[in-house]
Amino acid sequence: MIQSMTGYGKATITLSDKKINVEIKSLNSKALDLSTRIAPLYREKEMEIRNEISKFLERGKIDFSLWIEKSDTDTVTPINGAVVEGYYKQIKQLSDSLEIPMPADWFNVLLRMPDVMTKNDVQELSDEEWAEAHQAVEEAVQHLVDFRKQEGEALAKKFREKIANIGALLESVTPHEEERIEKIKTRITDALEKTVSVDFDKNRLEQEIIYYIEKLDINEEKQRLANHLKYFINTMEDGSGQGKKLGFIAQEMGREINTLGSKSNNAEMQKIVVQMKDELEQIKEQVLNVM
Repeated sequence: MIQSMTGYGKATITLSDKKINVEIKSLNSKALDLSTRIAPLYREKEMEIRNEISKFLERGKIDFSLWIEKSDTDTVTPINGAVVEGYYKQIKQLSDSLEIPMPADWFNVLLRMPDVMTKNDVQELSDEEWAEAHQAVEEAVQHLVDFRKQEGEALAKKFREKIANIGALLESVTPHEEERIEKIKTRITDALEKTVSVDFDKNRLEQEIIYYIEKLDINEEKQRLANHLKYFINTMEDGSGQGKKLGFIAQEMGREINTLGSKSNNAEMQKIVVQMKDELEQIKEQVLNVM
């Protein structure tokens, strides 16, 4: 079954000191257009993440985000006591040597000094934590795929409805086609009898009428359009990754419908052709969203 290129997926993994959040969104695009926003700790794994996404998502404009929420106990940046002590000793020494009064509010002075509120520890990504984060990536991607499949089912239902409508309109052309031929014969014969005062070869006239009608014959166009309608449904049922092919088939359907319109030479048939074009236009709009 076909899949939509529109989708959304999210997953969250809770660790002892943090939450790992993964969010992925997709819209339609001619190719795979992947942009990522990844927390610094996990940037070394960006290529692995990209490969994981590309395995499941062939096309679409993809926005991927991975961020961390720290637990409450880890949100406050600790004061670096060693740095504070160093600044205190230096200020006291300068005060004694230069005979400058000591600060009245030590904490106000010391806490404004550089690097007092800076962490000195360097975080490294452990294998255990990456395994948890990787699981969150896989879950988010799977949720997106599931979303795309649901949207694909809705698109498939819409396509079947539109294809059936075009098929019904195509069948409704037949009675008007037969009526059109008789009208053409009558119009030509009446015109000759009114405007030409001499006798004419009726056998030759019949041959010319047949030639004229053959030029307006639409049987081939009707058959090709019917074949395209079947081919569209069969292609749609082949599975995902058929979006471009469905677009090409829709273009061919449009060519046959346009030819029907140019050959119709009948008001009622022209109305039917306009209805066909309206149904096809809705297919073309939605097929752009098929992966």
